[in-house]
Amino acid sequence: MGIPNPSDEVVQVRHGDVAGEPTVVTISCPDKTGLGCDLCRLVLLFGLNIVKGDMSTDGRWCYIVLWVVARPGRAMAMRWDLLKDRLIQLCPVAAPFGLDNHHLAAAGLHLHDHDAPAPSPNIFLLKFFCYDRMGLLHDVTRVLCELELTIRRVKVSTTPDGRVLDLFFITDARELLHTKSRREETYDKLQSVLGDSLTSCEIESATEEMSSCLQASTLLPHSAVEEMFNVEVVEEQSRSCGGLSVAMDNSLSPAHTLIQIQCGDHKGLVYDIMRTLKDCNIQISYGRFYASQNGSCEVDLFAVQSDGKKIVDQHKQRALCCRLRTELHRPLRVALVNRGPDTELLVANPVEVSGKGRPLVFYDITLALKKLHKRIFLAEIGRHVVGDREWEVYRVHLGEGDHSSLRSKIVDGVTNMLMGWDDTPPS
Repeated sequence: MGIPNPSDEVVQVRHGDVAGEPTVVTISCPDKTGLGCDLCRLVLLFGLNIVKGDMSTDGRWCYIVLWVVARPGRAMAMRWDLLKDRLIQLCPVAAPFGLDNHHLAAAGLHLHDHDAPAPSPNIFLLKFFCYDRMGLLHDVTRVLCELELTIRRVKVSTTPDGRVLDLFFITDARELLHTKSRREETYDKLQSVLGDSLTSCEIESATEEMSSCLQASTLLPHSAVEEMFNVEVVEEQSRSCGGLSVAMDNSLSPAHTLIQIQCGDHKGLVYDIMRTLKDCNIQISYGRFYASQNGSCEVDLFAVQSDGKKIVDQHKQRALCCRLRTELHRPLRVALVNRGPDTELLVANPVEVSGKGRPLVFYDITLALKKLHKRIFLAEIGRHVVGDREWEVYRVHLGEGDHSSLRSKIVDGVTNMLMGWDDTPPS
C-alpha cells in the first residue's frame, strides 16, 4: 500500500452561485513555516484579490479559507484548475496511515523536507529581434506570464532603425523549457502576438557566465536612493497616515499576541502582511481578514514568536509595528529621475528572506506605461542591497524628451497600477 493521494481534499475551489460573487478556496494540509505567505503570493501571481480570509493552525495542521475575486480589467484568462494544481504543489504531503509528520521526522523519516531551500531552477535565455511599437514589451510580458515563464532579468534595447533586441532571463514553472515542444509553444505564442514584426527568436540554456549577469547591476543614482529608501522618511509617512493603524495586545489571550491592523486595501495586501511576518519569524496561529467595499480592511492575527512564546518585549513590539506600517504604507517604491537627456523610471520591491520577489511587478509597470502611451527604450531588472535589505529594482528608460511636466502622472499611473487602484480595463 502506497502513500494515499490527498490532493482531492487538500485544496477545494468553489465558485459563487451568482456572477460577481467571490470564489472560495479552501486549503487543509500539514503546516509548514511560511506556508501562508507562499499561498498568498501564488494567489497574487494568478491575478486574484483576497476579499476575506480565515486561517488557523495548531502548528501541525492548518486550515485556510480564502474568498477571492479576479481583479477588474484582468487581461489574462483565469485558469482555476492550474491554480488548484499549483496550490497543491505548495502544500506539504500528509503522513500516511494517520501518522504525524513530526513523529516521522523524530524517527528520521521525511516525506518531503519542505523547510529545506528549494533547488535553484534552470535559467534560460530568450532572445528575439522585432520591430518596435507601442506596448510591445507589455504584450510580450503578458505572453510569458500566461506560459508560466518567470522573468528573472531583462535587457531591452532599441536600435536606431526602430528594431528592438529583447533579452529575457527566464525560468519555467513547469520545468519543461528544455524540451522541443515547450520551446515551440513559446515561439508560437510570441509569433501570434508579434506577428510579422518578429524577425528572429531563440531560446537557449543560460551558461554560468550568462547567469552571472543576474547579479550584475550598475549602482543606483544617489538621488533615487535618497528618495526611495530613506527609512526615516518612510517611517514618518507611515505614522502620519491616518487610515493605517497597527496595534498589539497581550491581554486577550494567555498564549498569543493579538496583532490588529486597520488600513486601506491594495493589491497583494495579505501577501505583504504574511511576508513581513515570515521575514520577522512571527508565526500565526489564527488569523482573520476582511476587506469592505469602501476599501478599508481589518486584520486580526493571533501570533507567537518562533519559540512559541508571546511577543512581550516592548522593543520587539515597536519594531514589528513599525515594520508592518512601513510595508503596508509603501510596499513598493516608485521614482522618476533624470539621467542626462533621458528619463528613468525606477520601481523597487523588497525581496523575501527566502529570495523570492514580488510577482507581476514588471507586468504592471509595462501595462501602466502602455496605457500612458509611453515607449520603453531600455529596461533592466536587477537586485540591490540597500541598508540591511535586498530589493528587486526595475529600471525603465523612457528615452529623450520633456517628461518633467508629466512626472506626477507617470509616477501616479505606475503606482496606481501596482497597488491595484487603477481598475480600468487595459487598452
